[in-house]
Amino acid sequence: MTAADRREIHETVLRYCRAVDRLDFDGVRAVYAEDGVDHHTGFSGPADDYVAWLRGLLPALDGTMHLVANHLAEVDGDHAVAETYGTAVHWGTPGGDPRKNFTSGFRYVDHFVRTDAGWRIRERFAVREWTRDDSGRMLAPEGDGPRGRRDQQDPFAVLRRSVLGH
Repeated sequence: MTAADRREIHETVLRYCRAVDRLDFDGVRAVYAEDGVDHHTGFSGPADDYVAWLRGLLPALDGTMHLVANHLAEVDGDHAVAETYGTAVHWGTPGGDPRKNFTSGFRYVDHFVRTDAGWRIRERFAVREWTRDDSGRMLAPEGDGPRGRRDQQDPFAVLRRSVLGH
């Protein structure tokens, strides 16, 4: 395994997290192999169906933030197995609804395959380790300032277009 393989696999996990948090469903689909499969709490099936499931689920929340930490990958030729620890924060309206306001600890247990487009997820097991009820705990912003958005007006998207032209 090369450092470049490890870095690309890790960056694929990071691209997935950003795509979910920004409601970039094309970006979510792009990290999966053509024959990719996902197993999440409440869903198990092909990547195309997973993306359709997310399209119906995520807009009902005001936001999500996926934070990843420990990441290990083992490569054997054109296949790899990776394990990534993380925390996913979910918030929504009404603030007192525990199904819209919770934090989960998870592990992504992934089978990656090298494709012409780079490393892609062939099969993912999103293992939920724990969930905490965060309902009633959100605070209003303490002042003006940049806010995250789930569209092309998000500060990252605006800066990316300004600096990189896309």
